[in-house]
Parts: sequence; C-alpha cells; structure tokens
Amino acid sequence: MKKDTTPRFRKLLFFPFLLFGPIAGAYAETDCKPLKTGEKEAPFFKPAFPGQTRTCGVATKTNIDVTVVAKGLRKPWAIEPLPDGRWLVNEKRGQMRLVSADGKIGPAIKGVPEVDDGGQGGLLDLVLSPDFKNDRTVYWSFTEPRDNGNGTSVARGVLSADGTQLEQVKVILHTRPTYDNNMHFGSRLAFGPDGMLYVTMGERSDFETRPQAQYLNSHFGKVLRIKPDGTPPPDNPFIKQADALPEIFTYGHRNVQASAFDSQGRLWIVEHGPRGGDEVNLLEAGKNYGWPMQVYGIEYSGDRIKTAASQRPNMQQPVYYWDPVIAPSGAQFYSGDAVPEWKGNLFVGAMKQARLVRLVIDNNRVTGEEHLLVDRGQRIRDVRQGNDGAIYVVNDDGELLRVGPKKR
Repeated sequence: MKKDTTPRFRKLLFFPFLLFGPIAGAYAETDCKPLKTGEKEAPFFKPAFPGQTRTCGVATKTNIDVTVVAKGLRKPWAIEPLPDGRWLVNEKRGQMRLVSADGKIGPAIKGVPEVDDGGQGGLLDLVLSPDFKNDRTVYWSFTEPRDNGNGTSVARGVLSADGTQLEQVKVILHTRPTYDNNMHFGSRLAFGPDGMLYVTMGERSDFETRPQAQYLNSHFGKVLRIKPDGTPPPDNPFIKQADALPEIFTYGHRNVQASAFDSQGRLWIVEHGPRGGDEVNLLEAGKNYGWPMQVYGIEYSGDRIKTAASQRPNMQQPVYYWDPVIAPSGAQFYSGDAVPEWKGNLFVGAMKQARLVRLVIDNNRVTGEEHLLVDRGQRIRDVRQGNDGAIYVVNDDGELLRVGPKKR
C-alpha cells in the first residue's frame, strides 16, 4: 500500500512572463527535411513556434570512429572523467567503480550508502567537486530506502588516494516527501559556474504525486539549487516565500534525467515526457515549466491528459520537444577541439530510440538534429566529454564507448 504524503498546500503559483513571449496561436513547423522518427503520438498538438519540433536533419562531416573502451559494467547509470584519464562510474545496483583509460574495470569502491535499486531507483548520478584535484570530493545521487518508502537523496564523500573507498561520507540532501514507489527519481547533478549544485527531480509518476510538480512545498518535479554543503543559497527564488521549500530553483517538471551547462553558464535540462513530449528546456530561476498542466504528449494508455494543454499563459514553452519520444538520459554541451563542427552542440543520450542525439543550437533555438550510433541499437544512459575532446557514453549493455576521431 502506497503512503500518500501529498502536501496539503495546493495553491498553484504562476508568473506573468514567458520565455518565448505571447503564444496567442500556433505556428507551422519549419520547412526542411526532419529525421524520420515515427508517427506522432499526439498529432493534434501544434508547435508554438517554428522549429520547436522535428527541425532540420544534419550530418557530421568529420570522420568519426566508435571504440569500445570497456565492457562488463553492470547497469551503468553515470560516468565522470577524472583528471588522470580514468573514469568514475556509478552502477544502478549500488556500486561505484573506477575504470582505467584502457578499459580495466576496478572493484566496487567502499563507503557507498545502501540504495533502493527497485524499478528506476538505485545509485544514480555523480559529479566531481569543482576543486576535485585538491579536495577529491565526489557527489552522488541515489534512491534512499526510508521508513514507509524511499526518496532521492544526495551524498558526498572524499575518494581515497588509492581509489578504493569513500571517506567522510555524508548525506547532504534528503528530498521530500517520502513516497513508496519505484519511478521518476530524476537525479542528474551539475555544478554551475556559481559554485552551486543543481539537482534534478522527478514527480514520482503516480496520479496522486503528479500534481506536486506544481506545489512549492514538495521537491517532486523540481530542479533544486543547493550549496556544496546541501544548504539552500540565500538568493534562491523562493527562499523567502512561506510554505515553499527553499531549495527549489524551477518547477513544473516531469522526470529530468539530463542536465548540462552551456558555455554561457546557463542550465539546460532534457526531461521525459509521457507518450510524446520529451522536452529541452532552458532554465530561468523561479519559472514554471508546465507539467502536468502543459504538455505535448498523451497518457501511456492513449488517453488525453485531463489537466493538460500544449500552451498555457505564464508557463514556459520548451525550446524543443520530440514526438515520438527519445527517452532522454544524460546530456553534454560539447566544448572540445577534436571535432570543431560540434562546438556548442548539445549531445543527449536516448534510451527508447537507442541512439546518441546531437542538437545544433543557435540563438536559443534548435536548428539541426543528428542521430548517431543508430546502427548499434543500444540504450544510451549517460554522455560526457572526455579529456581528449571525444564524446563518451555508457549504455545499458554495460559498455563505455568513445565517439570521436581516431586516436593518433
């Protein structure tokens, strides 16, 4: 029996401005040749502006090679490059491991707290401290087993000099409320140029928790902003508002499993839609991104979502959306020199579509889309740029892949 911990405070909070201006009517899609991705799940929804979905297909001109760096990982969820060329990897079942540059998988690192790895839960994202070279501190998110359920939590610890254990481990954030299911934990972590840690959340999927994406006294369906010690910074948008949780940065999200900062220091997220409506959003503090009131998809059952319209006043339109969905997981803005034509592009892992998606972005609009690794047919779980300027991904088959020009 699920424990319904839905907060009593149910007031919806909106803001009188939009990221893309008025949306009095819908616009036609761009006149170009988009990639073939299948029939739309919700063809009755029209984009709010040209290029918001199914933009022009593009192709990388540089000769790209795909190399299997390592195989045999067990349900890898996140990867992070270390300064010395090794990789830190989280496996969903609760193991954190080091992988050498030549692909040797090390033993489980000691000190990781217990995780609830049922369903979509487990040991999830990880990120290095901005000063990792000096403090060797690692942050990770995980599904924490709790009385009457579970919840997304964030911990930090110091990686020992020999890489065998985490020391001084401390859970710095226990998101709330606690709930008893195994879905939509969100959990991507990213440090911003402001030194703050941004934590993405899901709304736990169920009909009774879904509305909490709009409630400011719940962490469900939010992006959170905290200091490295887990406390909320004093300039967070709702910190002085009664009945609002002080960690909240943005709200109205469904299940965010991809986030990345661009070269301008702005946070972009890619979130799971239902059947149709995976979204790319550019975040601004305090704003409402719509779920479950605004969406470009339908229920898994095929029914319309009763609460939703594709365009509502005072809710932010996505920069881009997919219908049918790609099931996004992991994202990286490319800043390397190995493939100059990729500079500034956003790479997104796709699980349902089983490929690596490249988005060309110009003036906050997606102007081109490319699908890579299509022939491999593997669910991409995380995406990172390596020290050598190549893109690295992990897939649900337990492989770490390098995607880039051949090494000389």
